[in-house]
Amino acid sequence: MKNFADSIRNFLKEEDGPTAVEYAVMLALIVVVCLTAIGALGTSANAKFEEVGTAIAGN
Repeated sequence: MKNFADSIRNFLKEEDGPTAVEYAVMLALIVVVCLTAIGALGTSANAKFEEVGTAIAGN
């Protein structure tokens, strides 16, 4: 267990490569893109369901 803790500590001390802040920014951007895509898909699906519902009610 101590070896694992030491490897985590060494990983966090390294300054070459992406830092935790950069990972957080990338994650935030990915979340924003996903939410936007899901919102657009939901709006499109809602419109289609309303169209089908109107067509069914008209028959």
